[in-house]
Amino acid sequence: MPIDPAKAVAAEPRSAEISWDHKDVQLYHLGLGAGVPATDPDELRYTLESRLHVLPSFATVAGAGMGVVGGLSAPGIDIDLAAVLHGGQSITLHRPLPTAGRAVSTSRVAAVYDKGKAAVLVLRSEAADEDGPLWTSDASIFVRGEGGWGGDRGPSERLPLPDRAPDADVERPIREEQALLYRLSGDWNPLHADPEFAKLAGFDRPILHGLCSYGMTLKAVVDTLLGGDVTRVRSYRTRFAGIVFPGETLRIRMWAGDGRVQVAVTAVERDDAPVLADTLVEHS
Repeated sequence: MPIDPAKAVAAEPRSAEISWDHKDVQLYHLGLGAGVPATDPDELRYTLESRLHVLPSFATVAGAGMGVVGGLSAPGIDIDLAAVLHGGQSITLHRPLPTAGRAVSTSRVAAVYDKGKAAVLVLRSEAADEDGPLWTSDASIFVRGEGGWGGDRGPSERLPLPDRAPDADVERPIREEQALLYRLSGDWNPLHADPEFAKLAGFDRPILHGLCSYGMTLKAVVDTLLGGDVTRVRSYRTRFAGIVFPGETLRIRMWAGDGRVQVAVTAVERDDAPVLADTLVEHS
């Protein structure tokens, strides 16, 4: 079997030094659609270095996402990357992210689950600097065709939405060139830029990065329900439920209460087709 679960989980963690500065943070924010209107004081917190704060989802691209790269090349894993899908993402913040920093990112395979027709790898990345832990990030990676060995199926983390109207319902347009800008933060997969490659993958045209939708959603929650204060975010998780194309519009519905915001994200132009599901932001 191309995946040896016991060997993968027992493998020594891999560490790498990562660094970023204000330009990396600003580029990431612009890739999420920040800066509209350009002179809005609330948007300047994402784009102007003298006022800059860091959206916590920046952790997914800091150091070009070493957790996923390291995990897929770990001992005990020999898979066809064409069979890989990013199924979910979570981040736990240990303290606010600085606008510039150096850290050590340590990556390992935290778990391997047997879903029958697929395996799920949980790739964990922990970053710390000289002052201590910064974040812990888990990426759930589906590997089609690699299940069925009789292993643990793992948790099923479905999060039913409240049976009431959302506290906020906003729309965020995706610019035609947004995927081209977002990929400059480190995800060079041609699926998000090359029309011919997208067709080979079964899509009419390139799709937006799931982690771009992920970041856009957190920004909408922070700006709409958390007073624009990124330091209030404690954790953020989602399941990638569908695709969205550049040029479409995200509908982001939010339900607030008890230090948490539940979120549902859909594609407006395709009859509210699901994009992100089981999405939760925990905050102070």
